[in-house]
Amino acid sequence: MNGRIVAGRYELATVLGQGGMGQVWTAYDRRLDRRVAVKLLRPDKVAGGADAEELRRRFVRECRVTAQVDHPGLVTVHDAGSDADELYFVMQYVEGADLADHLAEHDPYPWPWAVAVAAQLCAVLAAVHAVPIVHRDLKPRNVMVRPDGTVVVLDLGVASVLDTDTTRLTHTGTPIGTPAYMAPEQAMSGAVGPRTDLYALGVLLHELVSGTVPFAGSTALGVLHRHLYEQPVPLRQVRPEVPEPLEALVLQLLAKDPQHRPSDAQETYRRLAPLLPVPGSVHRPLGPMDPTRPFLRPLAPWPDRPAAPSQPTPAPGMTAAPAGHGIAEAVDEVKRLLDAGRITQAVDILGGVLPAAAEKHGEQSPVVRMLRKQYAATLMEDGQYRRALPELRRLADELAAESGPLGRQSLQYRYEAAQCLEQLGEAPAALAEYRALLPSFEQYRATDPDLPLEVRRRIGHLLLSVGDRMAAHDVLSRLLYDSDRVHGPHHPFSLEVRRTLTWLGQVGR
Repeated sequence: MNGRIVAGRYELATVLGQGGMGQVWTAYDRRLDRRVAVKLLRPDKVAGGADAEELRRRFVRECRVTAQVDHPGLVTVHDAGSDADELYFVMQYVEGADLADHLAEHDPYPWPWAVAVAAQLCAVLAAVHAVPIVHRDLKPRNVMVRPDGTVVVLDLGVASVLDTDTTRLTHTGTPIGTPAYMAPEQAMSGAVGPRTDLYALGVLLHELVSGTVPFAGSTALGVLHRHLYEQPVPLRQVRPEVPEPLEALVLQLLAKDPQHRPSDAQETYRRLAPLLPVPGSVHRPLGPMDPTRPFLRPLAPWPDRPAAPSQPTPAPGMTAAPAGHGIAEAVDEVKRLLDAGRITQAVDILGGVLPAAAEKHGEQSPVVRMLRKQYAATLMEDGQYRRALPELRRLADELAAESGPLGRQSLQYRYEAAQCLEQLGEAPAALAEYRALLPSFEQYRATDPDLPLEVRRRIGHLLLSVGDRMAAHDVLSRLLYDSDRVHGPHHPFSLEVRRTLTWLGQVGR
C-alpha cells in the first residue's frame, strides 16, 4: 500500500504500469468502497512552462468529452482533475489481461480469436468516432481482455490531451502515438481522423494473426519510414490457413492513403461479420478470456461469477431552461455554469432556451443571435463539433448577408466551421475552406498578423494528412520565413514550424 491519497479520496496501492509521462495505479476509493485504477500524468514531462498550463486545460476538456461516450467496450472514467503537480483520472478497475500479454500466452493466436477481438474493437471505435473522438494510440497494451472474453479499450482521449491540436508535435519533436501502430498521416504529423484508428486496428490484427507487427525497426524513425514507404507482408504468406477475406481486409486497413481504407468502423465490422463464429455452434466449455465467447454465447453470464442483478438506469435527458425561470434567468444560469466549468450542462440549457427565445423575440432578433453565438461557442468548447458546425455556418451566412462576405465576424465563424471540419476528420473539406479563407484574412494582416500565419500552418498540416508532402513542405517553408520575419526565430510558433519541417525532412528521406 503506497498510502498516498489523491484528491482526498483515492488511496494508491500498487503500480500497474509506468512510462515517461506518468503511472497507473490500483487504488482504493475511500468514499464508495471500491477498487479503481488511477492514472497520474506529469505535465512537465510532456511540456514546460505555459505549455504545461495549456495541457492542464486540455486535460479537463478531453476528460469531459470522453465522459460523453457510453459503451461497454470502453473503460469508464469516474473522476478527473489535478492533485499537486500531477493530473489524475480515475477509471474502473478492469479484471483480465491486456491484449499484448494475451497474445504472448497464446502463440500462435487463433485467427478466429483475432477476428472476434477486431469485431469488438470496431463496435467501440464506431461509438467513439461518432462523438467524434479519435483514439490516436490504439495498441494491444491499451486493450484489456476480460475473463468473459469481452474487450475493453483504455486511454481514450489521453493521446489527444498530450497533443495540443490535431497537428502538434511534442516538445521532443515526435508525433503523439506509438510508432509501431502509427498511420502514415500521423507519422507525418498531419491531421488525424477515424481512419487513423482503422490503420492501427489493421496493425493490431496483423500482429495477432502473424505474431509480429507489420513494420518493425531498431529506431522509431526507422519504423515510421517503413510505415510510409513499405508494403506489409500478406498474412497468408505467414499463415496459409487464414481466410482470404481476412487477409484482404488487413491489407486495406494498412493502406497508406486514408481514402483507400474502409470508410469507417462499421464497414470494417460488416466485413469481419461473416468470419465470426455462429451463436451456439460450439458446445464445449469455453475457457477464460476467449474473445469468441461473446459471439458464441451472447449475453450469457460468466460461469465463474453469479449474475449481478440488473438495475435500471434513468435515460439521460436534455436540461431545459430552469423551471419557473425566463430567458434572462436561463442566461444567468448558463454564465454561472460556464464559470464553474460545467460546460455540458450549459450547452443543454442553451439548446433548451433557444426555441422559447425565438418564439418570443423572433429568429432574427439580437437576443436570439446572442444566444446562438453563445450556443455555438459552448458546443465548440465542449468538443461537440458535429453539432457546432451547422450553427457556425448559419451564423456565418447570416452575417455575410448583412455585412458582406468579407466582414470580420462572418469570416471568423467560417474559420471556426473549418476547425470543426478538421476535428471531424474531414481533411479535404477543411483544407478547401482554409484555402478559401486565407486571402480574406490576409487583408487583416496589419492588425492581426497571427491569424493568417495560423491558417497557413493548418493548411500545411492538412496537406500532410492528405499525403501531399511536397506541397506541405513548400507551404511550411514559406510560413517559417514569414514567421521568423514577424516574430523572430525563437518564437514558439516559429520553433514549432521548424520542428515540423525538420521532422518532415527526416521521415521523407
